[in-house]
Amino acid sequence: MSVFLYKTSILEHHLDTFGHVNNSAYLQLFEEARWDFSQKGGFGLDWVMANKMGPVVLKVELSFRRELVNREKILIESQCLGLKNRLVSIFEQKMVKESGKIASSLKLEIGFMDLDKRKLIPFPEEWLQSVKVSLKEELGLL
Repeated sequence: MSVFLYKTSILEHHLDTFGHVNNSAYLQLFEEARWDFSQKGGFGLDWVMANKMGPVVLKVELSFRRELVNREKILIESQCLGLKNRLVSIFEQKMVKESGKIASSLKLEIGFMDLDKRKLIPFPEEWLQSVKVSLKEELGLL
């Protein structure tokens, strides 16, 4: 499975009154990384709007391990671990400090939604290929 990398920096608008990253900003930063690899894989917002389908977050498990502060450089690693079933995939993301230590980790369940029918649909093969997952790699977590 491929690991997608996204480099960014912590900025003032990510901070809370304690001077470290606000808990909601972690989710925004992780989402930026997902949009980055989606766009690079040919599945950016233009594709989503033209095809009226796209990935949606179904479940989030977020862990905070180390503080991040203003102007700190980070690397976000994103990886699709596989399919839970034909409608749900499991993603993992890690926010890594320059020291190599993990500041935060995120585990997601992601579905693929038909925007007209407003319901989950099986993942398109071309999307699975873009995140380097085969339909045969079902994790069997149910």
